[in-house]
This record gives sequence, C-alpha cells and structure tokens, in this order.
Amino acid sequence: MKRFNEVKARSLQRLEQFVPIVARVHGGSHPEFHEVHRVFAALNEKIKAAGTAQPDLDEEFAELRRITQNYTVPDDVCETYEAVYKMLAELDQSYQQ
Repeated sequence: MKRFNEVKARSLQRLEQFVPIVARVHGGSHPEFHEVHRVFAALNEKIKAAGTAQPDLDEEFAELRRITQNYTVPDDVCETYEAVYKMLAELDQSYQQ
C-alpha cells in the first residue's frame, strides 16, 4: 500500500484540478468523461474519508476501467485529458498491487 500512498500523494491534487476542466472542455465530444468525473469524485471522497486507513476502491477502479476501456486515450483530446487517464491508470495499478 506504500506505493498507492505515494501515487495518491503525487497525483490526487492534480486530478482534483484537471478532471473538472477536462469534463468541461471535452464533455461535449466525449460524454463518457462525465462518468469518469462522477466516479473520480466518489473515489476521491472515499480516499479522503479513509484518512490513513486503506479505502475500498475496487468498485470505482473497475468502473473507471470499463468507462475508459482500460484508460485508452481518444485520438482527438488534449494533453491534459491524456494526463488524467495516465494518473488514474497509475493510481489504479498501484492500488491493485
């Protein structure tokens, strides 16, 4: 869980900033990102509520993998969209270890 905590510390604040922006910019052409935004908000809430304990995020990560087709970045998006998927994938992978 040490790796998850490191990735969480490095990525969570940036994800909190980037996810709403990407939803606003790309939500029209990529409506699935609104689902990503919703699931990320639930995941983030669970992480914060858990404090130093290990949150149960299996359902949220499974849903993110389904929505994003395993974090596959669409061809017509900006670097920030790509960065969000990469950070979510890294967070997911570190959680699974």
